[in-house]
Order: sequence, then structure tokens, then C-alpha cells
Amino acid sequence: MQLGLLLAVGIGGFVGAILRFSISNWVNSLSSSSFPFGTLCVNVLGSFVIGFLFLYFQQVNLSVYQKSLLITGLLGALTTFSTFSLDTVLLMQAELYVKALSNVLLNVALSIGATLLGMIIFKRLYL
Repeated sequence: MQLGLLLAVGIGGFVGAILRFSISNWVNSLSSSSFPFGTLCVNVLGSFVIGFLFLYFQQVNLSVYQKSLLITGLLGALTTFSTFSLDTVLLMQAELYVKALSNVLLNVALSIGATLLGMIIFKRLYL
């Protein structure tokens, strides 16, 4: 593997992790609920951005370094399946089953919807 590619992913991951930490904590601070709104927010946001970028990358000539920095690095670190999974298990262990199920359904439905919305917005703006 090329060092430049590893650095691109690492830089994107650094920025994405800081964004995830900041956005998630900020969103969670807005609510006193035990529901993990911060994780939901970063997952939906990242899904929107990946939908938008997927079509953008088909229109512009970016290097594999730029694409890897944005998709694998930045969005890979911004979104978080592992935290989503842990949040769900913790809600179940606390016997908050409705919140656990809501977390699963909202993360899946809103993330898929946000990806589609990102693609629709790109098409309306640029195609």
C-alpha cells in the first residue's frame, strides 16, 4: 500500500473523528434524553454527504488520494456503526426496548434516506 494513500486516509480520519466527537457531543448536550441523538445525527449527516459525493465523484476527476481522504478517512471516521451498535445494546440492557428499537429503525431509515437525499440534491444542483 502506498504511503501517500495511507496518509490521505489518516488525515481524513483525523478530521472525521474530531467532527464526530464535536457534533455528537454538541447534539447530545441539547437533550436530556437517554436516546443517542448525537450518534444518529453523525450517521445521518455522513450518509447525506456520501450520497452527494458519490455522484460528485462521477462528474469530476479527483485522484484516488482525494476520494480516499473524503470517503474512507473523513466519512469513515465521522459515521460510526460501532457506537450505534453499543448505544443500542446499552439501551436494551437498561430495558429501554422502545428506545433501542427506535435507535435501530431511525439510524437505518434516516441514513438510507439521507444518502438518497444527497444524491437527489446533487442531481438538482449539477445535472
